[in-house]
Amino acid sequence: MILIGIDDTDNAESPGTNQLAKAIAKEVARDWKCERIVRHQLLQDVQIPCTTRNGAASILLSPRFGLDELESQMLSLIHQVRELMKRSFAQGSDPGICVTSTENVTECVKQFGFRCQFEIVSMNEAIEVADKCSIHLEGLGGTNGGMIGALAAVGLAATGNDGRVVQIGEWIDDLTGTQPIENILSRGVLVRNIDDDEPISDGTVTLDKKLRPSLRDNRIVLFVQKHRVGEASSGYQAIRFQ
Repeated sequence: MILIGIDDTDNAESPGTNQLAKAIAKEVARDWKCERIVRHQLLQDVQIPCTTRNGAASILLSPRFGLDELESQMLSLIHQVRELMKRSFAQGSDPGICVTSTENVTECVKQFGFRCQFEIVSMNEAIEVADKCSIHLEGLGGTNGGMIGALAAVGLAATGNDGRVVQIGEWIDDLTGTQPIENILSRGVLVRNIDDDEPISDGTVTLDKKLRPSLRDNRIVLFVQKHRVGEASSGYQAIRFQ
């Protein structure tokens, strides 16, 4: 499996990082299958420049044709992603990209990701961690500050316990509104009651804008809560985490 992390790719007028992540998955789809795209929340602080809420994105890919020539495949993948991000460069952004095999994401990379959620870290620290683990990390414009979030996204994604899933596999459309739970399950999403952690397999669930489940124990999980007695609609309400 291959993980891509991207961060600080947009400005107030351009499409956001999540949309760019989806475009990347589409760009490389001939050779790589998208397993999931996840948004990861990083620290929000006045000292950290960001467009809105300082979220980074990770893309988990699997090869369509095996990994017999991993080094050349990785170089080709990095080139494709780099060129797309350069074409999509938004004035005022500081984009960074991280590309690595999941095997290279050691505990120190995961801990780096956790740190980026609770404290300010430097670009030099990100470069040091990436070099130590033989992870490709580069900046593509501006201050190159997006390298920090790009590496953090890879580390957090590798834990299997962080973030909000914005694309499931190759389903590029979003479910919206009130959906039968069987529609959610058909996309490989577990539905669990947040009150007792029990799985739910029937009924309906009202989504908060779009289907945005969480990544938990390397499974995609939508947490829901029963509508209160007396509310207009029956069934469940989706719980959307940051």
